[in-house]
Amino acid sequence: VQLQASGGGLVQAGDSLRLSCVASGTIFSTMGWYRQAPGKQRELVATIARDGSTNYADSVKGRFTISRDNAKNTVYLQMNSLKPEDTGVFYCHAASYYGIPYWGQGTLVTVSS
Repeated sequence: VQLQASGGGLVQAGDSLRLSCVASGTIFSTMGWYRQAPGKQRELVATIARDGSTNYADSVKGRFTISRDNAKNTVYLQMNSLKPEDTGVFYCHAASYYGIPYWGQGTLVTVSS
């Protein structure tokens, strides 16, 4: 199983970015994104089930949108109105139907003020 994340970068506050994560190797029930800010623990950003139901951290509601393409085994995170506090390494996460978790390598998002 492999998860390959991409799309991070350096942007200014108020800008947008779209992260992508291509997964392979099995069929995943839940896919999502977690974020780890400098000096902090990894935290959930958003998850999406195979049926399209979503869950968001309160800090990103209304600004971020998670989506997935089951045919491509790909999950996306559209991030709008980015804030400096969104800075961190974003990790793609996926869970198989057996409940086994998998992680991607992370992509760095830096938001300057």
